[in-house]
Amino acid sequence: MIIEGKIFKYGDDVNTDVIFPGKYTYEPLTPEQMAEHALEDLDPSFREMCEPGDVIVAGKNFGCGSSREQAAIAIRTAGCKAIIAPSFARIFYRNCLNSGLFALTNDQIQSKIKAGDRIRIDIESGIIEVDCGTFHFPKPSDDVVGLLLAGGLIPFTRKKLEE
Repeated sequence: MIIEGKIFKYGDDVNTDVIFPGKYTYEPLTPEQMAEHALEDLDPSFREMCEPGDVIVAGKNFGCGSSREQAAIAIRTAGCKAIIAPSFARIFYRNCLNSGLFALTNDQIQSKIKAGDRIRIDIESGIIEVDCGTFHFPKPSDDVVGLLLAGGLIPFTRKKLEE
């Protein structure tokens, strides 16, 4: 699988409250409605600028804070296909898997790229290509890739039950 798009760049410790503001967590929102609020407190232009295939490259501990699953759902539904960071908060990482959003680890790329750069990620080979060079990430297992390509845990489980 290949992911291609432009880069949104953020720093360390981006927490779930700026990814998906807490004031919306008590409203019953669809994934599309959640996407309307993705990163609005950190980057108000994200929702309007994000296109299918785009990628977030961030610093360490992305997704720290509360356990709200809406954060991963909002980013994915906005069109973002992957997040690359040196590390992820544990629960956010799991929420990415559950919602079908690739969370890839690399501790070199963030300091080398600029927001708006083009990126190409080859999931099967573990290679990231950007104008400034080529980077590697630990390839997800086939099971994890299957889960993510299915759109997350619930669609993956439904598919398996139908087989």
